[in-house]
Parts: sequence; C-alpha cells; structure tokens
Amino acid sequence: MKTTFISKSLLLAATLLVAACAGGDVRFATPAVEPTVKVASRYRSLEVVEVTLPSYAGAEEIYFQQPDGSIEELGPLWADLPSRAITLGLARDLGAITGATVAPAPWPFRGFSDARIDVRIEEMVATASGQFRLSGQYFVAPEQDGGDRSGHFSIAVPLPEKATAAQIAAARGAATAQLAEQIAKAALR
Repeated sequence: MKTTFISKSLLLAATLLVAACAGGDVRFATPAVEPTVKVASRYRSLEVVEVTLPSYAGAEEIYFQQPDGSIEELGPLWADLPSRAITLGLARDLGAITGATVAPAPWPFRGFSDARIDVRIEEMVATASGQFRLSGQYFVAPEQDGGDRSGHFSIAVPLPEKATAAQIAAARGAATAQLAEQIAKAALR
C-alpha cells in the first residue's frame, strides 16, 4: 500500500514537472513590414521555393553573434520555423511589391507558375555590432523563356546596442522585405 502511494506520488510529481516545463517557452513572431516599393514584374505568377538557411538560423532558437564571433542562443524561440516564416514573408512581400500572384512551394494552383524563386541564405544573425545581417543568393527560373537570373544579396538592418528578441524579430522582418525589393528590382522586371 505504501509503495503504491509513493509510486502514484512520484508519477504525479513527474507529470506536474513536465507540464510546468512544457508551458514556459517564450516565442517571438516576425512582424510583417509593408513594402513601400512597387515594381512591375514580367511574370504574372511566382512560386517561392522553401528558403534554405544555415543550421543555426533554421533552428527554433533565436541566435546572437557575440563580439568574438561565436553564435549563441539568446534564450527565446521563434514563433514559427524560420525557413517557413521567411518563405511565407517573401511570398507575401513579393506579391505586394509586384502585384503578381505569388505563393510558396508547392504551387497550389492548376498549371505552373511563370517563374520559380529559390533563395539560399548563408548568414542570418543579429550581431553585437548592432546589425541584423542577411546574406546569400537568389535564383529566378522562368518556366518558359529560359531567361534565368541570379544574384547575391547582403542586407544589414540596424539594431540597438542590447537588442531584445522582439527587436531582432522586427529586424528580420525588415531584412526580408528589403530582400523581396532587391529580387523584384534586379530579377523580375
């Protein structure tokens, strides 16, 4: 009888501990930044392939680059997986900038899109030097005319000295909007 009571008590304590730990995550969403630029696109429809990220940037944790170059967890988590969130943000921003029908892959409509956009990010990090940096390459592959285009990008959004997770999330949104503008101007006209 005493063993059953102790086993039930331990089970209850373990259950309460797991429940307490599971509800404590703090998450930050990236606020949408309304693009201010309008660019006429040569394509009526665009498919955005899922953005690829470095391993640290693709994780749920928000990372920060220290003055010595090390990249460490800040503590809080992203509200959505970064690759998914950035892909959706680029699709939203490219649609607002160009007026084209833009959707993330897989293409949800009948037929094919006029072009596919593939973005490969090599750096996405908030830094101790007061910047949110986003760099990598983009590729635009038309379905019909073979006018493939590509380019490099290197975007830096200012951050306050001791940036909070909310400020880092806002900077990521601004960097994504700047990337969409750059792609539209350089590769979609």
